[in-house]
Amino acid sequence: MSKLNPVTTHREFSGLPGTIAITFGLAGVILAFGFLINETYCIDGVNIQWDEVWKQVPLSKEDIIELFFDKTTWVAYLIWFSILAVLDIILPGKEMKGITLRDGTQLDYKINGWPMIMLLLTILTSRLAISSDYYLPELAFLYNNHLKLTGTTIAFSFILATLVYIASFIPLRGKNGMGTKERILSINGNTGSPFYDWFIGRELNPRIGYLDIKLFCELRPGLLLWFLINLSCIHHQYHKLGFVSDSLILVNVLQAFYIVDGVQNEEGVLSMIDITTDGFGYMLCFGDLAWLPISYCLQARYLLIKPLNLGITNCLLVNGVMALGFYIFHLANQQKSDFKQGKLDHLNLKLIKTKTGSKLLCDGWWGLSQHINYLGDWFIGWSWCLTTGFETPLTYFYVIYFGSLLFHRQTRDEMKCRAKYGSTWEEYERKVPYKIIPYIY
Repeated sequence: MSKLNPVTTHREFSGLPGTIAITFGLAGVILAFGFLINETYCIDGVNIQWDEVWKQVPLSKEDIIELFFDKTTWVAYLIWFSILAVLDIILPGKEMKGITLRDGTQLDYKINGWPMIMLLLTILTSRLAISSDYYLPELAFLYNNHLKLTGTTIAFSFILATLVYIASFIPLRGKNGMGTKERILSINGNTGSPFYDWFIGRELNPRIGYLDIKLFCELRPGLLLWFLINLSCIHHQYHKLGFVSDSLILVNVLQAFYIVDGVQNEEGVLSMIDITTDGFGYMLCFGDLAWLPISYCLQARYLLIKPLNLGITNCLLVNGVMALGFYIFHLANQQKSDFKQGKLDHLNLKLIKTKTGSKLLCDGWWGLSQHINYLGDWFIGWSWCLTTGFETPLTYFYVIYFGSLLFHRQTRDEMKCRAKYGSTWEEYERKVPYKIIPYIY
């Protein structure tokens, strides 16, 4: 057994059956979104006209190939992915070190998300300024090829996950901090089961030279594509109807604010479980590149087909939910960050010292629940869904899915902390008994 890379014994998602179901099931879900909300058919209320949906499903070999491997869509996506990768390397940014890895080394990162998004906005506004009647072919392409784009991102995720899985078996060119050429593998993805490890992610931080593939995919192609897909909905509604509904504008603004805030706080991602613990496999590939941009734009695509006038009062109420969520999410995360950096030592906050030397905060925001930031993030999701009114439960899929995801993250974190801190964690749970929602759960 390698000292650097111990064999994984615990398997999540019920092991191989669960990972197979998730791999093909979630791909089916985002394809179904495309069939349920489009110009040909859009779900109305709680009733689904399955005959109309079924007519759109590709059944022939030729139609399936076109869905997943349309040449034009693939060329466009590869250009998009490649340009962002080059910009990630060449744009200036803040140089940072990641967490200390198991071999004692730290990876170098360049935090340049803000220059990246400013460049994108500059290009878009410049294109609009010189366009005829505010028409941008690239935004029209995104809307008109949404289903093919969905198929392309799914197929690309499969291919990228396979490439990084194969690369995880190739020894490093140089020696690591332990004097070997072993790659650092994920503690969750070294079971020896090819499909499971491919899904969970075998290597912790796959890289191509200076480009960290995992961090790049987390904050670049999918996140910014979501932003552009949302804009394509505004673009299409304006050119089709001659106006843009307040609900579509609102969901664009709320989600754009969330995207920009995420990019602005890019360095905080370096301490997230996705980067520090999870390997980069199909789960993160698909989540970052396909699931995020395709499922998160569901509200905007629905409001394009079904224009809804919310009015000033409802817009303010939805903004209030967003503001509350952001207030909790931002201040809680800021308090934890300041606490870890020793900036709050003068306040004598309640804490528990662990045997490992770390400290568990159980005061302020973090005295309300163990993951109070999750609650704020969930409220933000509610604000997006509320922009669609109450005509169909489909547009509320996000808060149901995200609530389940947060519950799963909390469970994973609890297992890790219980194993790491032992009796100290039991003491912490007595002082902070609620997991996410204060006084409820």
